[in-house]
Formats: sequence, C-alpha cells, structure tokens
Amino acid sequence: MRITRIANEQAGLTNETVDLSVMEPLLEQYKSKSGSLIPLLQGTQALFGFIPAEAFQKLSDATKIATADIYGVATFYAQFRLSPVGKTIIKVCHGTACHVQNANAITDAIKDYLKVKDGETTEDGEFTLESVACLGCCSLAPVMMIGDNTHGKLNGKSAVRIIKDLKNQLCSSEADGQLK
Repeated sequence: MRITRIANEQAGLTNETVDLSVMEPLLEQYKSKSGSLIPLLQGTQALFGFIPAEAFQKLSDATKIATADIYGVATFYAQFRLSPVGKTIIKVCHGTACHVQNANAITDAIKDYLKVKDGETTEDGEFTLESVACLGCCSLAPVMMIGDNTHGKLNGKSAVRIIKDLKNQLCSSEADGQLK
C-alpha cells in the first residue's frame, strides 16, 4: 500500500520572511561536491524545520540544478517537508500489518480529536498528524509514533488517550515553567 502525501495548500508559505543567509555555511560545505542535493535539502530542512519555497531558488543558484528538478527531488522523498510542522509529530502506521488491524480507526479518532486532516498541523502548532507506510513494528500492530516513542496494540480510544496524556504533560510543563 502506498501512502500519498497530502499537500498543504500553502506548502512552503509562511507569514514570516525567511532568512536564507543561514544557509551559507551549508552551501559552502557542499560547494563543488557532486551528488550533494539530498544532503543540501536535509541541511536546509534541519535549519528551518521544513524547506521554505524561497530556499529552492537559493539551492538552484548554488548547485546550478534547475529549481524544478530540486523541487522534484524534495517532493519525491517523504522525508522532506514543504511546510512547517508541529512541535510534536504523530505518525500512524498504515503498513500491511497495521492496516489489517484497523489503523484507519486510529487515524480517524486522532483526526476527530485534534480537528485536523491527515498531514495537517493543529492550530496551536503543537501536533502534526501523518499517515506513514511502515514504522517497522509489525508485531505491535497497529502502531503510532509520537516523537521517538512507539505505542502499539492500539485502537482509536487508546491512541487518543495517549495524546490527551501528552497534552496534559505539556500543559503542566508549561505551567511549571511559568511558576519559576
């Protein structure tokens, strides 16, 4: 099963101007090195958390690769993001083992709870929901990952409970930080 990435209608667009000068050390590091496009895209994403639309032209100018070709690579690989994501990424596995164990019910419950579509970020910028092809935890199917933590043997209700608990932890952490 192939998971299609849902393009955000405003992919790469933000309300803020992006400071592309922070890319200079990265561009210098890969200057004149062939086969450096993917490391340059990875580095750009590491700098901004996604690849801003404005960065494509800068990468094109530095590498002499057509902007359309760079965009083609960035949209081909699922690792690259063209729009900002939430602080916490929730990945729900939809590989074969998870699919037959009703991963759709998990995704649907999370979408309802967070009030987002697959691939979207909550209004507060805290959570991004993504369906992925496989997380490699088939014995725990169905599975979701939140950050680096894997949660298995889920149903819609248990998945939402985990997210609610995480939200409560985040709220109490913020409250503790304000008290200090």
